[in-house]
This record gives sequence, structure tokens and C-alpha cells, in this order.
Amino acid sequence: MSFLVILLVLLIEKFSDWRHRLQRDGAWLAQLRRLEARPRLTASPWLALALLVLLPVLLLGCVLWLLEPLAYGWLSLPLHVLVVLYSLGRGAVKRELGPFRDAWRRGDEEAAALVAERDLKLREAEPASLLQAAQGLLLWRSYEGFFAVIFWYVLLGPMAALAYRLLALTVEHAQLDPLRERAAQVRHAFDWLAVRVLLASFALVGNFVALNRALLHRLLDWDMPARQLLAEVGPQAADLEPPIAGEAGVARLDALGALLVRARVLWYAALALWTLLA
Repeated sequence: MSFLVILLVLLIEKFSDWRHRLQRDGAWLAQLRRLEARPRLTASPWLALALLVLLPVLLLGCVLWLLEPLAYGWLSLPLHVLVVLYSLGRGAVKRELGPFRDAWRRGDEEAAALVAERDLKLREAEPASLLQAAQGLLLWRSYEGFFAVIFWYVLLGPMAALAYRLLALTVEHAQLDPLRERAAQVRHAFDWLAVRVLLASFALVGNFVALNRALLHRLLDWDMPARQLLAEVGPQAADLEPPIAGEAGVARLDALGALLVRARVLWYAALALWTLLA
């Protein structure tokens, strides 16, 4: 069923706006604010995190358990599709990068810096650092918005995909440092394996030697954040040219985009093969 669900998700995402209509976080964010306002839960961040993440995941599991015996499990298919659509990342990073790309292509570094701060929340003093930050953002948003969700859905099902998205929302929106830190710790455990699988797929569809050289001594490093690892190692597979100014800098972003597309195709092919052989 996993391959069919992902195929339906891709078709829905491409030919409709259901994803954006479904990704309404208002009710969940309101619950987050209510829990943060309670002194008892403020002192027990793990309990607050359980109510925000574990409780919705368990409720989803109960609904799936009730639907599984009906119609050979096919009644659960729409729920799988809805959960995966909801669990995908918010926004569209390629669209958000558009004004930055236009300013960079013109060679207007000052405008690019202003646009990056306004649209991408990137603040870098040097042009080279700004372009690297934009590259890292493209890789990270593509990873956490798609690859991580699909990886955990295929591996553990819709409950894991939902848990990953709720953890990401907690890290992004929680105002209490203890709650945000606990959510980041659990999310790090999710990211540790998934980001390395993505980098392994980069090696297969990109420069294997360069990426292997950059990744090998960090492969088992538990403490290294997934975002930092992806930003430092991921571009090695894209064979990026040294020039960064003007069109050459935009070409670096295009090369990373092409690498991500090839990785997606590899994942689809691997999942299809797994489905046929299972």
C-alpha cells in the first residue's frame, strides 16, 4: 500500500491544492499555547510533549486499528493519504527562493541579502556565506519537508510520519525552551538515520567519491545536527563549481535541485522494486 499512497500523494500535490488546504495547524498551535500557559506542564516538558505529539499519534493508531479489518484494509487508504499530505513540509522552498535567485542572477548582492532576510530568514554578512546558507536551506527544507516524512512512512507507517511533523512543529513554534529542547532531542533521533539514508542516495546519483570522502568520518557521529551534516556534506555530491557570483551562483542552486530530483527518482524506483518483491 505504501507505493500506492505515495503515488496518490504526488498526484494530489502536483494537480491540486489539497495539501495546503489540509495543512491547517491552527487548532494544534492553539493547544500548544494552552499547554505552555499551564504551570504544571511548564515544569514537565516531557508530559507536555506527550500530550502534543504522542496523544494524536496514538489516536491515529486507534483509528487505523479500527479500519484495518474492514474491506481488507482498503478503507484505511484515504486516511494514509491524508496523514502523509498533512505530514509533508510547510511552504514551497523553490518558490520562496525565487526572488533571491532573481536578485543573485542580476549580481545585486545587497538586494539578495535583503530578500534572503525577508523571505528566507537568512542573515549572512558575506555573499559566499549567504549563498551557502541558501544552499543549506534548499537541502534542509527538501529533506524535512519530503524525504524524512516518506522515509518514516515507508519504514513505520503513518503514525511515524505524523509524529515527525508534530515534532517539527513543536521545535519551530514552541516558546518554552525546555519543551523545544525535548522535541529537538526526539527529532534528532528521527533525523539521525533518515538524513544518512538521503546522503547515501546522493552518493548513488551524484559524485560518490567526493561525498564518501566528506561523509565517512561523520557517518556515526551522533552529536552532529542533521541540518549541519546535510549542509556540509550534501553539496559534495552535486559537483558544484567554485564561482558563486551571478548566473554561476544560481547554477549551484540548480545543480542541488537536480540532485534532489534524482534522489527522489531513486527512492521511487527502490520503493517500487520493494513493493514488487515483497
